[in-house]
Amino acid sequence: MKKIKTEIIINASPEKVWEELINFSAYPEWNPFILIEGEAMEGSRLKNTMMLEGQKPQVFKPQVLEVNENKAFRWEGHLLVKGLFDGEHYFLLEDIGNGTTRFIHGENFRGILSGLIMKMIGTQTEQAFVKMNEAIKARCEHI
Repeated sequence: MKKIKTEIIINASPEKVWEELINFSAYPEWNPFILIEGEAMEGSRLKNTMMLEGQKPQVFKPQVLEVNENKAFRWEGHLLVKGLFDGEHYFLLEDIGNGTTRFIHGENFRGILSGLIMKMIGTQTEQAFVKMNEAIKARCEHI
């Protein structure tokens, strides 16, 4: 299994971070990595457009696995069919006191093509996660 895990400290409460994280309609205003259409509801399908630097936007339709208000949001997507290249994307919000949040953003990849694909786009994907983290931090701290 291949993994990407990033994190950032946000000077805002988990409630504020959650509010921005699941407000998909506002993503075009601030999110440099991904645009999401759909509802943050377990079992639902999202339409996600992922934008990696130097790549064409990629659209995929993952299924929401977990919506735990102010704590966790996870989905799982597949390239073509399950088992080729699967990704479980997650956001975890940890209350670290004094109105601050540890925002953990990552993805676990598996499937027979995961090694090859991650060699091709792994660094760009991690950089995109970091850019999103920085953008949500800026949004939460300045709104």
